[in-house]
Amino acid sequence: MDIIFGILAIIIVLGLAYIMSNDKKNINFKGISVMLIAQLIITWFTFNTNIGRTIIDWISAGFNKLIEFGKEGVSFVVGGIQVAEGGSVFFFNVLLLIIFFSTLLSVLTYLRILPPVIKYLGGILSKITGLPKVESFNAVNSIFFGQSEALLAVKTQFHHLNNNRLYIVSASAMGSVSASIVGSYLQILPPQYVLAALPLNMFSALIMASVIAPVRVPKEEDVVDVKDVSNDKSIFEAMSNGALDGGKIALIVASMLIAFIASLELVNWLIQFIFAGVTLQEILGYIIAPIGILMGISPGEVIEAGGVMGTKIVTNEFVAMLEFKEMFGSMTEKTVGIVSVFLTSFANFSSIGIIAGTVQGIDSEKAVHVSGFGMKLLIGATLASILSATIAGLFL
Repeated sequence: MDIIFGILAIIIVLGLAYIMSNDKKNINFKGISVMLIAQLIITWFTFNTNIGRTIIDWISAGFNKLIEFGKEGVSFVVGGIQVAEGGSVFFFNVLLLIIFFSTLLSVLTYLRILPPVIKYLGGILSKITGLPKVESFNAVNSIFFGQSEALLAVKTQFHHLNNNRLYIVSASAMGSVSASIVGSYLQILPPQYVLAALPLNMFSALIMASVIAPVRVPKEEDVVDVKDVSNDKSIFEAMSNGALDGGKIALIVASMLIAFIASLELVNWLIQFIFAGVTLQEILGYIIAPIGILMGISPGEVIEAGGVMGTKIVTNEFVAMLEFKEMFGSMTEKTVGIVSVFLTSFANFSSIGIIAGTVQGIDSEKAVHVSGFGMKLLIGATLASILSATIAGLFL
């Protein structure tokens, strides 16, 4: 029955995207089918084979080692701060790790290690799916870099991007997560689900965007240039800029968490003032429950799980992850996996502003178009998260 529900959820998600499509005649059904099959193979391999689980364990161990290095730096700076026994300071133990990961990515970019790899992987993706090279490169790039950085990487091609192409690159940025933040996610959610979500969400974002905004691109306009991806003059400048960027991200995330969590408490207080015992999370849980059941979440857990997923959409993934972490003990492993995959993306309201602001800095005329399809962008990215989580649920 779970498989039937899962297939039905996939059909519904693709059907909703099809209804939203602005060019149904030019949808690349072959490419979409290839990506769906790739998702099924990746998920089966990751969750249901010894080799896949071993690879995930290796990658997780690698991230854990990097996290240890990052914590050494954090400990040197703030190690003298006393924390109550058994306590933990989220800003120190999780968010400040972003600084080290951002530095590492900046150095790998300066050394021209990451850009060619991303371009090569994007080229393979383009060949097997028939999608344009720029969009494929941007999708792979979005796994490693944040929304702003991913869009800036294709800024030289922006003059070639029509509204549909602009939608696809924006959807890829919103539907994925940055490698600089993955280390922080791994401190909250089970590593195997976070790591599996990275390729799943990349494909899902491309699938949804390819249905909603199909593109046909002339060869002369489909060129990827990675020569100027880094303006740093030395490895030390790359380290400095990476550290500064990571510090900014950590402070921004901390500021947003303070604002969103406090606002959530305020909204819940207002709701309970009128309806005793009711919370926003519970309301969102009931709204999302029908699709949650189809995704594979058990009926007894779907209200709480749906509340977490809804919280992620209206606030951000960190708020939802911290809330969800407290529920692990009362949830089945399957529900934990499904919700974890859903949460591992930037699909939330605040991301609309981040993407529109980034595009504004690149091309003010195109920023108007992004603002115009902002809600459509969020819906598409959310459908992508649902698709990824549903596919994960089929193999859990």
